[in-house]
Amino acid sequence: MNLIKKLYSFIDNIFENFTLLSLIFLVFIVTMQVITRYFFNFVFFWSEEITLLLLVWFGFMGIAIGFREYIHLGIDSFTNLFPKVFNKVLDKVILAIVFLFGIYLVVQGWQFTVLMLESTLPATKLPSSITYIVMPITGIMICLYALLQLFNIDTAKYKDIEEGH
Repeated sequence: MNLIKKLYSFIDNIFENFTLLSLIFLVFIVTMQVITRYFFNFVFFWSEEITLLLLVWFGFMGIAIGFREYIHLGIDSFTNLFPKVFNKVLDKVILAIVFLFGIYLVVQGWQFTVLMLESTLPATKLPSSITYIVMPITGIMICLYALLQLFNIDTAKYKDIEEGH
């Protein structure tokens, strides 16, 4: 069990650091783009394409991290009317559905990635599939987090952070 936790932590750290790096590069490139446009009336030909790529990657990876941290949208005013046992079962059903959504992202994302291998992005000439490979990666992470949560393993790293503070 200790080996599984170490492996999970290793994979999770790589995923989270890559997500953070994509956000940092996104902010840096957009800032550079604004400065060069304003002061020099010049924009790097690749900056808009890379910005869009990083935004898509950050958005998808943020979905998985949001699920890991339990900050996804949940409306419990209706379910609070039911007994705790019912809510525990409902939580497991929801986790199973989330796991299936992760599988869907893996399968459909991979198929779309393979489909886009032949086309290229116009400015950078990178394969278009680089935009879509994040879907199966996110799906794998969602499946991992859902499985761990199904077995009552807490995946949240940041427990003391309050919303809006």
